[in-house]
Amino acid sequence: MVDFSHLVADNPDFDATDREWLHHLVADWQVIADLSFADLLLVLPTSQGKYVVAGQCRPSTVISVRQDDMIGQIVEGEDAKAIERAMSEQRISRLDHYRAVGNTTVCDVYAPVRREGKVLGVVVRETNMATRMLNGRYESESIDAGKKLFAMIPEGTFPYHDAMLKQRHNARVSDGFIVLSQDGIVEYAAPNAISCFRRLGAAEVMEGKYLAEIGTSLIKERDDVSDTLPLVLAGKAAVDSEINANRSTVSMRSLPLYAGNVRCGAVVLCRDVTELHRREKELQTKDATIAEIHHRVKNNLQAVSALLRLQARRTKLPEVKTELEEAMRRVETIAVVHEGLSQTADEIVDFDKVISTLLRMSVDLAVEKDQHIHISYLGKFGMMPAQDATPLSLVLTELVTNAVEHGFVGKSEGNIRISVGRGGNTLNVVVEDDGIGYTSESESGMARSSGSGLGTQIINTFVKNDFGGSVKWEPRREGGTRVVLNMRLRAAQ
Repeated sequence: MVDFSHLVADNPDFDATDREWLHHLVADWQVIADLSFADLLLVLPTSQGKYVVAGQCRPSTVISVRQDDMIGQIVEGEDAKAIERAMSEQRISRLDHYRAVGNTTVCDVYAPVRREGKVLGVVVRETNMATRMLNGRYESESIDAGKKLFAMIPEGTFPYHDAMLKQRHNARVSDGFIVLSQDGIVEYAAPNAISCFRRLGAAEVMEGKYLAEIGTSLIKERDDVSDTLPLVLAGKAAVDSEINANRSTVSMRSLPLYAGNVRCGAVVLCRDVTELHRREKELQTKDATIAEIHHRVKNNLQAVSALLRLQARRTKLPEVKTELEEAMRRVETIAVVHEGLSQTADEIVDFDKVISTLLRMSVDLAVEKDQHIHISYLGKFGMMPAQDATPLSLVLTELVTNAVEHGFVGKSEGNIRISVGRGGNTLNVVVEDDGIGYTSESESGMARSSGSGLGTQIINTFVKNDFGGSVKWEPRREGGTRVVLNMRLRAAQ
C-alpha cells in the first residue's frame, strides 16, 4: 500500500535532508489547515515526470473538502499544469477560476516547498468558498494567520528548522490561539485562549497588552518557570512551555511568523491541561504505589528465603536440607520477578533480563565444586506481563536446575542452550543440554527433582494448567537431554 514514507523514500531526487524536511512539514502542517479552514495536499514530482499526492491534511475546524483518501493519486489536467508553474516560478500561485469538487466550489492556491533554494514539491490549499460567506473576526484572524504560515513554505521558513515533534501536550487551534505583533503585543485572542488565561487568574483585557507582562504577572516569586516560557510569551521562537498559576496549568506553543526572513509576529496556541495534569499525577501515584508493593513483596520473599536458609543450616538430615534449599531457590525465583516489576511503571518486565539473572543464580546454586556450566540463548522472550513471567520463570529454573544436578553428574563442564520462538501470544521454548542423557523418560534426570518428582509436577502443572501447553522430553541427537515446551501466553503484549 502506497503511503507518504514510501513516496518520499522512493524519490531519487531527494537526499536525506530533503526527506527529513518533508517529514517535518507533514508533522506540523495541521496548524495551517486548522487556521486556514482548508484542506492541504502535498504533491511531489515522480521520476516519470508526473505528479503524485504524497500527503493529505484535513482541517479539524471545518468540514473537509475531500472525503476520499488522495494519497498515491496522480495529478493531471489543469492541476498538474498549475503545480508545474508553481515549481518553476518558485512562488505562490493560484488558479484564475474556482473549481468544482463534487457540489463544492473550491479555491486552489499552490505554494512550492523550498529548502535552501531547492524546490521539493508543492502544497495545495483547497478552500471551500462556502465557509467564507459569513466570516466574523475569529474566522478572519484565524485565516489571516494561516495564510501567513502558508506563505512561509516557499520562503523556507516553515516548517521550522528546530521541528517540535515530541510536545508533551499538543495544543490545537481549536483549544485557543493568540496573535502577537512583532513586539509581542496581543493583537487578537480567541475566546478559548481568553478562557485559558482567566483560569490562570488574568482578569484584564488581553488585546493591546504585552503577553509577556500578562504571563509574568501570574507567576509568584518562588514558582518554577521553564526556560522556554519567556520565548513563548514573546513569540520569538518555535518552542513550547507551560504556565502554572491559580491551581491551573496552560500549555502553550509559539509559532513565529516570518515575512522575507524577518519575524513579523507570532501565533501562540493555548490549551488548558489542568485536568490532564491531575490525571497524570494520579497515575504517577498509582504507579509508585504498585512499584512499592512489588518492592515490599520482594523483600518479604527474601526474608522467607533467609529463614529457609537458616533452617537448612540447622538441620542434620541431608534429605531435609536438600528440600529446604529447593524451597529457598523457588522463593528466590519469585522474588527476582517482583524485583523486576518494582523497577517499572507497569506490570510488564523485560523477561530476558529477569530470566538470565535467575538461571545464572540457579546454576551457581546447583553446580558442584570446580564444575563449570555455561548457558546460552537463541532468540528473545521480550516484554512479558507478571501473570506469565512468574510461572514461566519457575518452569525454566526447574529445568535448568535439574539439568545441572542430574545431567552433568561426573562432568566438570557442560552447556545448556535455551532456544526461544515467540509470535504474538504463542511461545515455544527448547531447553537442551550436552550432559549424560537418558534412555527412557523414567530415567531422565531432567524429569526428576531431588528424587521427589516435585520439579516435574511444577513444570507440568504450570505448562499445562497456566499456559494450556505441552511438555515433551526426549534425548538430544548429539547426546544429552532435550525438553520442548509449547505454550500459549495468557496476557501477551
